[in-house]
Amino acid sequence: MSDSAAPRPYRSYVYAYPHKTAYRPLPDPAPSLAALWRDEPKDALSLYAHIPFCEVRCGFCNLFTRIGAPDELTTRYLDALDRQAAAVREALGDRAPVRFATAAFGGGTPTFLTAGELERLCDIAEKRMGVDLRAVPLSVETSPATATADRLALLAERGATRLSIGVQSFVEAEARAAVRPQRRADVESALGRIRDTGVPVLNIDLIYGIDGQTEESWRSSLDAALAWRPEELYLYPLYVRPLTGLGRISPAADREWDEQRLRLYRYGRDHLRAQGYEQVSMRMFRRTDAAPLGPDDYACQTDGMIGLGCGARSYTSALHYSFDYAVDMREIRTIIDAYTETADFSRAEVGRWVDAGEARRRHLLQSLLQAEGMPVAGYEERFGASPFTDFPAELARFEALGWLDEGAPAGLLRLSPEGLAHSDGLGPELFSPSVRAAMAAYEPK
Repeated sequence: MSDSAAPRPYRSYVYAYPHKTAYRPLPDPAPSLAALWRDEPKDALSLYAHIPFCEVRCGFCNLFTRIGAPDELTTRYLDALDRQAAAVREALGDRAPVRFATAAFGGGTPTFLTAGELERLCDIAEKRMGVDLRAVPLSVETSPATATADRLALLAERGATRLSIGVQSFVEAEARAAVRPQRRADVESALGRIRDTGVPVLNIDLIYGIDGQTEESWRSSLDAALAWRPEELYLYPLYVRPLTGLGRISPAADREWDEQRLRLYRYGRDHLRAQGYEQVSMRMFRRTDAAPLGPDDYACQTDGMIGLGCGARSYTSALHYSFDYAVDMREIRTIIDAYTETADFSRAEVGRWVDAGEARRRHLLQSLLQAEGMPVAGYEERFGASPFTDFPAELARFEALGWLDEGAPAGLLRLSPEGLAHSDGLGPELFSPSVRAAMAAYEPK
């Protein structure tokens, strides 16, 4: 463990463990997908399709995505996605029933694709992978500029249950400061088109910590979002990330910025709760009268994930695997081009093995970062030991920092409100030494 001082509250957004910067090329011969999936449960799989294209690259973004798609690149990308899906479905086999319980299209911006290309994407999910999109929750990410009526209508008709739109800020000056230029009128029009589809869950993403943002301007964005009565809201802290636009032009995050983000987070949390939203995680808030109809923070980390596309992860119980990872635009273009030229998708090329110790860390981490907490009995049933025995130093430190909820019901390990507020500082404290070493050795590209 690190020293006794509390870790900084915004160290890293823990959206998956182990992080892709801990992945490495797998030894030759690379493991076959058929062998990896042979003995895995396949009756409740999750499908994630990654579309690595955007119309503009936001200053805060380090997603695996590129701007534009020249020379029919989207067609070639979907061709490769089709080949990959066919190889993956063959690898899953038919010895045991293969069923998908959830599906999601992310990116990038999936709605960068035309309506016709989105239809082909849905066909790949259904006809190649066997996902009944109209029978399972289907979440799709979009943006104000690409949420056109024809695209949205196609997604609604094919079974989308959740549309997530990255607004970030309704204040035009703040959007410009985040290198996300957009007119509020265009944002409102896009939200209107989404509501017109009748898709049951609207999620709006907002960002706090933008240069010049105040409690007043933050409330303005929150209230503008609340006017649409979204079923879900995600509140993201702004990060300065290596090789991104703001990473080059902004000063390093310091204690004052940490305090600003914490202050805005608490303000947003309290405001949403007062408006009838329950907190699901540090980032996610759900309207109390809305039924969950899409993958949430927890679901996207579960085993049994099939990722299609060059930026998608796949998870078996023993191996997390993907393709090469980059942030720099030139490197991303190279990886996307290589993906479109790939003929054989039958093996896992880049990844990280997950042993029993890492599985315990991952279970604790992904459970503890949910507002509802983790039943200790469930952990003990799965691993045959107590989390307090497996992670005595970490949990003792969290308790000393006031990050564990002393008033939680017996048998429930749950974060306090301040522990939840410090999720991005707490999460990395649970990373194993080997994962930390691998992440530290990774050279951003």
